[in-house]
Amino acid sequence: MKILLVDDERQLTDALKKILEQNNYSVDCALNGEDGLYLAMSGIYDFIILDIMMPGMDGLSVLKSLRDKNLDTPILMLTAKSEISDKIEGLNLGADDYMTKPFHTDELLARIRAMLRRKETFVGDVVKFNDITLNRDTLELSCNQKTILLGKKEFQILEMLMLSNGKVIKKEKFIEKIWGFESEAEYNTIEVYVSFLRKKLMAIGAKTEVKSLRGIGYTLGEKL
Repeated sequence: MKILLVDDERQLTDALKKILEQNNYSVDCALNGEDGLYLAMSGIYDFIILDIMMPGMDGLSVLKSLRDKNLDTPILMLTAKSEISDKIEGLNLGADDYMTKPFHTDELLARIRAMLRRKETFVGDVVKFNDITLNRDTLELSCNQKTILLGKKEFQILEMLMLSNGKVIKKEKFIEKIWGFESEAEYNTIEVYVSFLRKKLMAIGAKTEVKSLRGIGYTLGEKL
């Protein structure tokens, strides 16, 4: 899952990014509303954390622009204010939830999980595809009563493939969602991690394999 964090407080942003990544989320950050709006409109994010009080384009303006453009990504608003009027305005503009600073990170993580569960596409903490099962909490891949631990990037690639329900994912999409827009990762980096995944699928005796479409991307399917 990929999260966009938009907040002008760099110290808070750096701390939250670290915590979210420790909980197996991929995170991009923006330190102002204009950059946050630009990134959010890419449509690659599963969740957005948006601060209200920012210089220039504030969070409510970003929220309104996103909802006016029919972007339905779940959005959690952050603010140092606690007035009920601010909460009402944010919710009326299309925010899904609201947290007042300071807050406990455990509560933030719980709210993210709860909001993702409400999405129609949410499939729970355990993802299944054909004969394989992926535990999103432990990063364990299982098949035929055998279990193997995945590295973080391996997990993120396989999670994307399993959630795509057999559709082809372009290499560009992996770069955007896992490494981020500013990453210098190249296509051969993805190929290396896919090679690791294939070996681990073989190690647990899975019939499911990662199939490649030359010059396009990857998908999951059964061995012929």
